This record gives sequence, C-alpha cells and structure tokens, in this order.
Amino acid sequence: MPAQVFEYGIGEMARQSGCKVQTVRYYEETGLMPEAVRTGGNQRRYDEPALERLKFIRHCRTLGFGLDSIRELLSLSQEPGQSCAMVDALAVKHLVSVEQRIEQLESLRGELTRMIKSCAGGSVSQCRIIEVLADHSLCDGEH
Repeated sequence: MPAQVFEYGIGEMARQSGCKVQTVRYYEETGLMPEAVRTGGNQRRYDEPALERLKFIRHCRTLGFGLDSIRELLSLSQEPGQSCAMVDALAVKHLVSVEQRIEQLESLRGELTRMIKSCAGGSVSQCRIIEVLADHSLCDGEH
C-alpha cells in the first residue's frame, strides 16, 4: 500500500478550492474537514482526498447548502452503495428553500420598485421612500 502524500499546505488548499485560508481553518474546526497532519514546524499539510473534499464543500456552499446539509451529504457520500434517496431528499428540500427565497426577493424587488417610483424627488421631509420605510402598513403598494 503506497504511503499517503500530504503535498498541500493550507494556502495551496485555499487557492485550489477558491476558499480563504480562514475558511479552510473554520471547516477544520467545525469537523467538515478532517484535522490536518502537522509538520515539525506545526504547519498544516493535506492530501489529495482532503483537497477534493474541500472542493466538494466549496461547491455545496456556492449552491447555497448550509453546513448541516453539507455535513450530511459528506456522510452519505461515504456510503457509495446505499440508495441516493436521502441525497435526493436533501437536494429537494434545498430547492424548495431556494424557490421560497426567490419569491421573497421578487416581492422585495416589487416593493422597492414601487417605493422608488412613488418618490417625487422633492425634499426628504416629503420623501415617499422615507414615509413607506417609517410605516410598514404602506408597503402593500396601494397607498
């Protein structure tokens, strides 16, 4: 069995994954990443599987998955022979959450558009945007 090669320092891990060094440390502290091997000078060293794991985490984060979901996905990925139903369920749950956020953002966009269009461009004392922000009941766009 070949010896494990720990060829990556934390800076190289960060660079290759698109993460910041502090993020790599955080993932290690929270258990998403395994604890790094340390050199005699106490520098972190990582192997290729650790880099691939970090890339997986980064991609999950880019897609908006939370840390708990990523932890579960990582755990599930360690059992390649089992059904992917749980993975599918996590992805569906995340999609529902994304769709809800999109709806909220579209509503927010509509409200901000209405507020901006209702501003007459006069003085702040008569600014419709300030008025609406001060009184949430005016946010329905009908006033």
